[in-house]
Amino acid sequence: MSSLEISSSTFSQEMKLPSSPPLVEGSALDPFRCVRKDLNEIEEKPKDIIKFTAEKLSVDEVSQLVISPLCGAVSLFVGTTRNNFEGKKVISLEYEAYLPMAENEIRKICSDIRQKWPVKHIAVFHRLGLVPVSEASVIIAVSSVHRASSLQAVSYAIDTLKAKVPIWKKWDCSEFSNL
Repeated sequence: MSSLEISSSTFSQEMKLPSSPPLVEGSALDPFRCVRKDLNEIEEKPKDIIKFTAEKLSVDEVSQLVISPLCGAVSLFVGTTRNNFEGKKVISLEYEAYLPMAENEIRKICSDIRQKWPVKHIAVFHRLGLVPVSEASVIIAVSSVHRASSLQAVSYAIDTLKAKVPIWKKWDCSEFSNL
């Protein structure tokens, strides 16, 4: 047998699996009865968590903030400082923001997301000050029942944040020398 051939075995048609009694929703035999009851009892209010900080951002911390037992998806965007800009070597980025307006614009983005997609929790964390190469500048996390909603919401959030939120970055390039 060559390495590309797939071996298959046959399953005797005479073999029968043990039969189970039919399940009736809500009956004592229904394995999802407790889950349904628990899900119906959970009242979890949607959260929008927004943070600007000079401290290093943690993907784990941000993702934990949006996890919900009601959701099957958490989508993340992590924007990091890259080591080049327009052919120049980058040492770090420096971020500044007009905080009252920046926070208000991000709240609008969260509201827009909730109008467009059925999401549960949204977290937007943005770094201010110096951000060295490879460290996170922004982390956006969204939870939803299904992945499509959270993926679309995260994409919308970063695109809209970059277009509308008053956050400015300044590149610290090593004397604008070529890479």
